[in-house]
Order: sequence, then structure tokens, then C-alpha cells
Amino acid sequence: MDLDEPQSGTRQTQTQTQARASARGMRALVQRSHHGPRDLTLTTGLGRPAPGPGAYLIRVGAAGVNFADVMQTRGTYGGGPQAPYTAGFEAAGEIVGTGPGVPDPLPIGTRVVGAGPGAFAQYMTMAADDVVPVPSGWSDAQSLGLVLNWATALAALKPLGEIRAGETVLVHAAAGGVGQAAVRLARHYGARVIATASPGKHGTVGALGADAVLDSRRDDLADEIVRVAGGGVDLVLESVGRATFEASLSVARPFTGRVVVFGAASGDAALTTHDLVFSHPVQVKGLHIGAMAAAAPVLYRSVLDELGALVAQGVYPPGTPCVRPLAEGPAVLEELAGGLTQGKLALDPWR
Repeated sequence: MDLDEPQSGTRQTQTQTQARASARGMRALVQRSHHGPRDLTLTTGLGRPAPGPGAYLIRVGAAGVNFADVMQTRGTYGGGPQAPYTAGFEAAGEIVGTGPGVPDPLPIGTRVVGAGPGAFAQYMTMAADDVVPVPSGWSDAQSLGLVLNWATALAALKPLGEIRAGETVLVHAAAGGVGQAAVRLARHYGARVIATASPGKHGTVGALGADAVLDSRRDDLADEIVRVAGGGVDLVLESVGRATFEASLSVARPFTGRVVVFGAASGDAALTTHDLVFSHPVQVKGLHIGAMAAAAPVLYRSVLDELGALVAQGVYPPGTPCVRPLAEGPAVLEELAGGLTQGKLALDPWR
């Protein structure tokens, strides 16, 4: 798909199409149960949400798809919404309304990327504090990942992971949205990168600059990581959970090694105090980028500021997501859950 900015005539046509669609009511994907993506239903004729205090109304140009969306459809995402609900939580688009109490509001028409409930729809609301302007020259779809995937990768590597040049970093699920960002960033900060991914995705990960790419499903994964690393690793980015967690703890260097956990795609893994004292004396840190934004806003803002600098330097390039029509959302989530996707995924609510 061509993600370049549309020409003026095309933009006018799209605006007219959107205006006609709006008159018929809003389209959205509504999750009807916690039985997984198969119960995610394309629904029409819905009313637009109204921006509450401190929020914007956004005309969604592109909505990001994340593994957390899969977890929410199953009811396994901590603090997630209860069905029925409009799905999705990441989007980029145009500000078309402002609720009361927004300090120094951005002008109507400003294109922003951010997070909020109900992103798999033509319109959604976002808290003003949670939006970032789309980088100049980028399309809405190209900016997806800025406040979630890339912010998570950077937070895991720097403020939490304390990455230093010359260290060895292990990145699991390296072909995914966060994983690809983490490989790029770790290399930028001077680290050696060992990545794991399924065999069909090794070429993609290697092209990002990983020094070694291993099959995440091999039985001797921990031994192979130690062999390739020439010993333990300094930092592990762990998002897979049960299938790789024991290996992550085993390969981190005792006492100085850090394991940053920000996902559990294969299921939860247990960790006891006995493990930390006697078996795996490593530093384990949890990360949820939304919780960081709420509980440590200064730290979160420092991550976004650094990402802005990386965009300006060309280290963080425009994204190249696979954009699918909104109606294909259930299939996209099923493919993501089955490990059949690579890179960033997005939905177009106007298709």
C-alpha cells in the first residue's frame, strides 16, 4: 500500500467520502464477548463519541493492531474493558473536536497519534495528555507505533534496561512491532543484538541489524544463546512469557543482568523469591507503557522527547505497516495470535 500523503484532489475525495459515511453513522468493530477475535463484529450506524473533559475527538485515519488487542478479546488483559466494547486503543488521525478543560489545545485539524479506548472505529476520543503530533511529512499509518511500540522498546532499553554501548542484548519476538524497534534502537546505542524469531522471519530481523537470529522454538534455546553470546547477556527484552521466560532468566548475567518484561504472548510464567535468591539472581523489571505514562509522566515524556530526537536524526524512520480494511480486523487479530504476522499491523476504518 502506498502510504504517501494523498494529493489535494484525492484528499478532497476522501473527505467527501468520509462526510457521506458520517451522515450514515459510525462504523466500528465491537467485541461482543471474551471468546476471542471471532466475536469481534463490524457494526454500523453508531453515534460518534463525545470528548469529555481534557480530551479530543479524533477522526481516525489508521488504527494500530497490537497483541494487547488479542488479550482484550479473550478477557486476559489486566484492567481491560468488559464486553461489549468498541475494540482497539491505538490510532492516528485528525483532531475534529475538543472537550472542556484542555490547556493550550491543539488546533482543530492537527494530526496526532496516541492511545485511547475504541480505536477500531471512524471516530474515537483521546486524552489530550496522551497525544503526540504526527511527524511532519508522515501519514497517519506511518506514525503508528510511536507512542506504543517504539516507546515501549525505548523505555525497555534505556530508563529500565540501562543499555550501554558494548553490551549484549537479547530481543525476543524480534519480528514484531516492538521487537523490530528494539533491534534498531539497540544497534543505534552500540549494543550487540541476539534476536529470536520463528525461522520464516529470520531474514526480516537480520536485515534490521541483529548480529544473530535464533529459532525461538528450539529446545536448547538457553544453551545456544549463551554459546552465541560467549557467556551471558546483559539485557533481555522479554515479551513472550511462558515459552521463553526460563531461558531469559538463565542467560542473563548474575546480579548485573537485567530482564525487562513487557508481555506474555505465550502465557504467564511464574517467578518466586527462591528463584531470585538461589537460581536466577538477576534484576527483573516490569513495563507497561500506559502505566508508565500514568504513574511516571516525567519519565514517559522523556522517552517521547528522545523519540522525537531520533525521528529528527533519521534513526526512527516512517513506519511501513500492513494496512487492512476495518472489516478484516478479526482475521488480522487471529493471524497475530497465531504468530503469522511481521512488523506493524493497522486497520483503515474508512475501507
